[in-house]
Amino acid sequence: MKKILLFFIALTINNIHGQEIKTMTYFQNDTIKLDLDLYLPQKKTNEKLPLIIFAFGGGFSGGERTSEKEFGMFMAKNGYAVASISYSLYMKGKDFGCKGTLTEKIKAIQIGVSDMWQATSFLIENANKYNIDTSKIFISGISAGAEIGFHASFWDYKLMNLYKNNLPENFKYKGFIGGSGAIQDINLITKEKAIPMLLAHGNNDDTVPYSAGSHRSCPTNASGWMILFGSYAVYNHMNDLHKDIELITFCGGGHELSGYLFHQGQQYVLDFVNDVLKGKKFESHIIIPSQKKGVGSEKYLFCE
Repeated sequence: MKKILLFFIALTINNIHGQEIKTMTYFQNDTIKLDLDLYLPQKKTNEKLPLIIFAFGGGFSGGERTSEKEFGMFMAKNGYAVASISYSLYMKGKDFGCKGTLTEKIKAIQIGVSDMWQATSFLIENANKYNIDTSKIFISGISAGAEIGFHASFWDYKLMNLYKNNLPENFKYKGFIGGSGAIQDINLITKEKAIPMLLAHGNNDDTVPYSAGSHRSCPTNASGWMILFGSYAVYNHMNDLHKDIELITFCGGGHELSGYLFHQGQQYVLDFVNDVLKGKKFESHIIIPSQKKGVGSEKYLFCE
């Protein structure tokens, strides 16, 4: 019995650690060193791998790239490469809320986005080494990481990049997966720039607005007031553009559900990237009722 138990434990450990993980530095200068963890399928193939780049959440002041290890392992097991990146935590020790300043908030996003672009460039430059298909690079993130993903996808690279211009001309991410994220200017998402999206958000999120609203629900006279367009606003905008979009709404849910797609909802992500790569067209709004008794939202009829 003891031998059987030990065998089962060993088998479980092998299954958990069955995929290959490589840690490497993607950017370094005199003041900062940024690493990423690259999850690769253990089974080697001649076919180049689609890649998902992931940015963690934490208000640009905390968080770890290792926080979504299970997501990286899951996607690698299903034939994808995943790069979970570290990025500059510019707001560490600062106020990213209502008492902060708008310029500092924008700077934090810009630095994080520039780091994401550096990581993307590094992975493109090393694509042959890791068997990555550079035409199939997805971007993803949770909360602050989703804000990085939104802006990295749609900001003007030459205008907003804080480092050297090193992404290929006319580079475009294949798709975006965001948990409780938002973008500053929804008009940056044009018919020409739009990419397929999978978004998840609680409609009672008072940290990052579900639709159009202020970050952290700050009043308009707050020094840290910043307007953002969240997942529901983006969903409606993408519908107007007739572009591929899938939204998961948690009725009554708050910001605590920002990590859903990368925890409980990993299959949604797998189905999404598979559909995008197969060239499928889609538009869907999945509504998940509140698990909390008596919690709903009068603002959205589909949640009543």
